[in-house]
Amino acid sequence: MESKDLSSTTCVVVGGGPAGAVLAYILARNGVDVTLLEMHQDFDRDFRGDSLHPAILEVMDELGLAGRLLHLPHTKWSRLSAQTPAGPIEIGDLSRLKTKFPFIVFMPQARFLDFLTSEAKRFSCFHLIMSAAAEELIEEEGVVKGVRYRSLDGWHEVRALLTVGADGRFSRLRRLSGLGDSAIKTSPPLDLLWLRLTRTPDDPHGVTGRLNQGHFIIAVERGAQWQLGMSIPKGSFPQLRAAGLEALRQEVIKTAPEFKDRVQELQDWKQVSLLSVQADRLRRWYKPGLLLIGDAAHVMSPAGGNGINYAIMDAVAAANILTASLKAGTMSVEDLARVQERRERPTRMIQSIVNVVQDRLLSRALNPDRPIELPRLIAAPGFRRLIAYVAGLGNLIPRILAFGFSPEHVETRLEGE
Repeated sequence: MESKDLSSTTCVVVGGGPAGAVLAYILARNGVDVTLLEMHQDFDRDFRGDSLHPAILEVMDELGLAGRLLHLPHTKWSRLSAQTPAGPIEIGDLSRLKTKFPFIVFMPQARFLDFLTSEAKRFSCFHLIMSAAAEELIEEEGVVKGVRYRSLDGWHEVRALLTVGADGRFSRLRRLSGLGDSAIKTSPPLDLLWLRLTRTPDDPHGVTGRLNQGHFIIAVERGAQWQLGMSIPKGSFPQLRAAGLEALRQEVIKTAPEFKDRVQELQDWKQVSLLSVQADRLRRWYKPGLLLIGDAAHVMSPAGGNGINYAIMDAVAAANILTASLKAGTMSVEDLARVQERRERPTRMIQSIVNVVQDRLLSRALNPDRPIELPRLIAAPGFRRLIAYVAGLGNLIPRILAFGFSPEHVETRLEGE
């Protein structure tokens, strides 16, 4: 991968995740000189978001990349359902949506990012620097003019008309800019444990979900393994770890008994990764010369896989809105404000829905201390009528999951135009 040291560029994007990679690709495609900085030496990290929703696949198709992308190994998922002690609950079916891609693709994020950055290298104005950790903002007279970054061979700086922070939920640029002081925080009622277990030839394909008193588990097919995400009560991980691995094994079995024959594969806590579920959004995503997008601007709960979807929509909107002014060298703070104005309302809407689901449904159904038994709750006529009503809304729930609110589409610019 390219490690060219550049002293200046039109746009420097910090963070080689989905938002940063998509933004850098589209800007380069549009003829904007862009440098993408990624702090790690490769994209291969465990338990990153792997879901590519129909909205993302449509963006890839508009870029002419969907066909090649879908030739890479992946898993598809169309039906929305969960297994419970009272039987399966069917919520919706993406296959009935009117789209070229009526399914969610599960693909290791490293594979997606390697593909996207490799495709971007076809454009002479795209530059990728790995092992480049942005540590400081370059600011002059209140305007961000680029970043100083640390790499394997020391310190460097890259100056730019626009600096974009796409460095995720632990964004350093959010902290350095002071924009994080304006975060509107919520407190979701759960955390997630990520782990892997062997997948046997007799196992089903795709994605499965399990719901039981105290936990839910989602299992995603990853070749010869299952990637499991298991909910636990917020802040309870220290107590679970103190109880030992056998306690964790038993919790997995209680919710997903089909894994009883393989939970002994969990032999070390290093095999378990904790994701502290949180959600917030900044009051302001920008300052002169700087724009934050994706989780750097609004940390999303992993529920529904919305994080990657909304991060990429931010990237598409930013590219559409900013390309002309970046190429003309006339970008203003008003241009940056337009990006937030376009993407803030869809973000607030989906966060509100997820918070309601987590706070008023999942937190109650999964609370092991509640006297209401989950099987009795699910079997109750009122609950069944609610599910029937939701299903009767037609494609509403699948459509929100597939596209969110106000999905973006790529404007048809090409390099040199």
